Amino acid sequence: MFVLDGGSRFVIPRTEMTYPGHVLKLHQNAADPGKSPVDAIVADFEDACPYEFKGPKSRSIAVEAFNTLDFGSKVVSVRPNGIRSPYFLGDLEAIVRGAANRFHGIVLPKTSDPEDVLYAARLLDALEREAGWDYALQIEALIETPRGVLNAPAIATASPRMAGLVFGIADFAATLGIREAVAGQNLNFLYAKQAIVIAAKAAGLHALDSVYLKLHRKDDAPDRVREIEDGLREKNRGAANLGMDGTWMIHPQQARIANECYTPNERQIAFAKRVTELYHQRGGGSMADPETGEMIDEATLKIALMDLAKAVQAGTVAASYLAEQVARSKAVTGHDLLEQMRRID
Repeated sequence: MFVLDGGSRFVIPRTEMTYPGHVLKLHQNAADPGKSPVDAIVADFEDACPYEFKGPKSRSIAVEAFNTLDFGSKVVSVRPNGIRSPYFLGDLEAIVRGAANRFHGIVLPKTSDPEDVLYAARLLDALEREAGWDYALQIEALIETPRGVLNAPAIATASPRMAGLVFGIADFAATLGIREAVAGQNLNFLYAKQAIVIAAKAAGLHALDSVYLKLHRKDDAPDRVREIEDGLREKNRGAANLGMDGTWMIHPQQARIANECYTPNERQIAFAKRVTELYHQRGGGSMADPETGEMIDEATLKIALMDLAKAVQAGTVAASYLAEQVARSKAVTGHDLLEQMRRID
């Protein structure tokens, strides 16, 4: 979870869009709330940046964009080249020195060991002091290797700067020798996705799913567009059911469906409110839902509270209502699920 504005605002990204950091127009599009209705954006110096733009060219564009554009309420991050790249140190130095207090975090590519996070965190300590930052940049670790998956719990707890874990499916699939990284990915990559979710949630971080690599074109037939959108929706609904809080994106065309998949709808919000009220009215324990006949218990209440927390962030439920329900639950159980998961301040 990103903790922003001195701890007064938190963001668990439903949608985090990455885009080439060497193109000013793409920064402008990312800042535009109409063109890019996403929770977070990532200016990419790594895979999306051609060789000829790596180094000073891409860095200067990003610094200019961060210092001149208004990104509104979006979380703004940078993906530098990997720590083993000759560009990593220069990327970090340029952006942290050149855009102090103008962005929120870095995405650390190909994170395989907790030492990777510690190395980046120590560099940020020194650069922030030098540049006069008022707050600490946060880190999302991009898990793209088998070693990274196995070390995910240690990576998640490596530094207080950690905000989330992101599953990078393309490099992970390549490492395993898997050619198909789109169709059936929630089954084919189940172990890796679930391992990342569990490691993130155990550490109180958010977990973001991999990108969906298919995009439709302007001249595609309606059936082709529908096929791609259905695939995007299926992938993200499945990932949400695995515990992912949101997804990485590679194009604004994916935002509407992705946001929808990670935001409780009106029916789900109404159900969460009803079972929460019913549970407390009946004094807790196990009971049958009078409307559906399904069993309701403490676990049902926890799921309902998580949905209400997501709805608060989406602006469809009042924060005061969530706080009231959390307090009622804690008064009986002594356990605050949302506090444990850092879903509320």
